[in-house]
Amino acid sequence: MSDNRFFNTHRPWEDWVGMLLGVLIMVSPWFPMQVSGAVDIERSHLVLNSFMVGMLVLGIAQLEYVALHRWEEVASILLGLWLMASPLVFGYAEDHWLQFWHILLGALVAFIGALQLWQDWNLSEQELAKHPQ
Repeated sequence: MSDNRFFNTHRPWEDWVGMLLGVLIMVSPWFPMQVSGAVDIERSHLVLNSFMVGMLVLGIAQLEYVALHRWEEVASILLGLWLMASPLVFGYAEDHWLQFWHILLGALVAFIGALQLWQDWNLSEQELAKHPQ
């Protein structure tokens, strides 16, 4: 029988996916299909929000790759939820493509964080310290 621990074990590729998502979030205001003028001076707050959330997601994923802690996974979930709520909070919901990208990327970040938290829920601190790089 095959080993059914694929989704039960925290794997390093999950951290790499988190890093990639962080980079994608940082550059999301400049994705193709954006409305022209989506990144003008009046809406620089959405660029700053995207950059800061992307940097935090990238940094937390790098920390998870090096030293695994449960707070990192909780922070990833919260950042994903914040990115999903950002179009409504900052008022750029009318920019449908950017709203779509932020909801999609935020959902992926929250999903990866929840998956990792579920995988590591029953591990002791010693087992978390043995996380493979």
